Amino acid sequence: MADPHPRDWRLAPLIAAIPVENREGGAAFAEHGTGPANRSRTGTRERLARRMFEFGKGLRRIFAPEARGETDDLSWTELVMPELLAREARGQCTDAGRVSAARPFEAWLRGSALWREHARRTGADDSLGRAREAARSAARAARTPDQTARAAVEAGLVEILRFDLVGGVAELEAAVRAAPDVQTRRNTGLSAATLAAVAALDARLRSRQARLDGKPDALRRAALALDEAVAAAEAAGDPELDHLRLERAALALEAGVMRRDPSLLDQAGRELRRLVSAADPDRRPLSRARALCLCAAGLSALAALAGDEAAHAQARILFDAAADQFTPDHSPIDWTAIQLARAATPGAVSLAALLQAEAVSAGKDLTLGALARDRRLEVEAAAAETAADADRLGRMAAEVRRRLVVRRLTARPGGEARHEADSASLDRGDLDWAVDQIGLARIEAAIGRLTGAMVSTDSAFSLFEAAEIARERGVPALAETAESLMPVRSVRA
Repeated sequence: MADPHPRDWRLAPLIAAIPVENREGGAAFAEHGTGPANRSRTGTRERLARRMFEFGKGLRRIFAPEARGETDDLSWTELVMPELLAREARGQCTDAGRVSAARPFEAWLRGSALWREHARRTGADDSLGRAREAARSAARAARTPDQTARAAVEAGLVEILRFDLVGGVAELEAAVRAAPDVQTRRNTGLSAATLAAVAALDARLRSRQARLDGKPDALRRAALALDEAVAAAEAAGDPELDHLRLERAALALEAGVMRRDPSLLDQAGRELRRLVSAADPDRRPLSRARALCLCAAGLSALAALAGDEAAHAQARILFDAAADQFTPDHSPIDWTAIQLARAATPGAVSLAALLQAEAVSAGKDLTLGALARDRRLEVEAAAAETAADADRLGRMAAEVRRRLVVRRLTARPGGEARHEADSASLDRGDLDWAVDQIGLARIEAAIGRLTGAMVSTDSAFSLFEAAEIARERGVPALAETAESLMPVRSVRA
C-alpha cells in the first residue's frame, strides 16, 4: 500500500524551526509532555476526575469573584464538569430574566458565554440555541452603544462556534451577519475593551474565511488581522487573549506547513511554547491540553513530511501529555479532537479509542463526529485487509449500506422512498451520508484487492457529491479523500 505520508528529506531542517528549547534548556516539545511538573498532577485518571469534582463542589468558595460574575474571566469553567457548567449557565439566565435583576444585560451576556462554553465542550446543539437566545436577550437589554456592540460580539461568537462544530458556509455567513457592522467598529465612543473584542471577532471570522478560501493572500491578511487583534487584546487586558494567541499559532502553523516557511513555523512554535508554559495544569487543564495538542499536531505533520522518526516520537509524547490533562467526560469534544489528531499517524490510536470518539459525537451532526467515523472505517478496513478477512469487510460494507438505505427512506416526510439518482442531491449537507459513501468506497476497494472482484463505478457520482458536501461543510480533508478514491474506483472497474 502507498505511504500516506510522502517523505521529503529536505524538510528535516524545518522541524528544528519550531523552538524546542524550554527555559531549563531541555527539549521543549518532549519535556512539555514528560516532566512531572508538566503532566496532570493527579497520577491517575481516577484521581483526576475526583480532583475536578472537588473543584466543582467548591466553585463559589475557590473562585468567588469569577463565579459571582464580578469579572469577565471564565477560566474557572475549565475546572468544572459540563453538568455543573450547565447549571451555572441556567442559573445566570434565570437571574437575568427576573424583574428584580440589578444588571440584566451583564447577566444575559454571561449566561450566553457559559452556554457557549458548555456547547464548545459537549457539542450540544441545545446549548448553542440557549447561548444564541441569551445573546439576543442581552441585545434587548442593552442601554448604551457599548453594550449593543458587546451583545453583537457575543452573538457573533456563538455563530462562530456553530461553524467550528458543524461547519458549513451558511453558518459562517450567519456569523458575519451577527458581527458588529463597520459603523460600529468605527465608533470612537466604545470602550477599549469593547473595541478589542470587536477586533478579535473580526480576526476570527477572517481566519475561518481564509481557511475555506485556501489562498495565500487571504491567509496572510487573516494573520495580520490576528496580530492586530492580539495587540489590542493585550492592551485592553482581554481575558480571551490566550484563545486569540492559540488561533494565531494555529494559523501560522497551518500556513507554515503548507508553504514550508521556517519563519512561520518559528512564530507558531514560540507562541505555543508560551501558551503551554502559561497554562497551569491545575487551573487551566483544557487550555494547556489544546496548546499541547496543537504542538503535537504540528510536529507530527512536519515529521511525516520529513520522515523524521525522532520527531514522530516527540509528537506522540505531546499527544499523551495533552490527553492526560483531563478525563474524556470532562470535555468530550476536546478529547475527541485529541484522538483524531493522534490518528493522523497510522497506528497511533486504537480502534477502541476511535469507536469511543465516534460514540461521543454520534447523532450531533458534528464535523468531529464525521471525521471520527471516517477514521474508524479507514482503520477497521485496513485491519481487515491486513488480516485478509474478506468476510469482515463484507459485514462492514453491509452495515454501511444499511445506514445509507435507512437515511434514504427517512429523508422525506412519511418515509417515502426516493430514486437512487436523486438521493445525493436530497442529502446535500448531510456529512454522515458523505462519510458513509467514502467509507463504502474504501471497503469495496479493499475487497477488490483481496478477492480480485470488480469494483462498480455506479457510486462515482455519490463520491463526487460527497466531496462537494464536505467542501461546503468546511471539511476539505474529507473532500480530498473522496476525490482521491474516484480514480482508484474507475481504474479498477
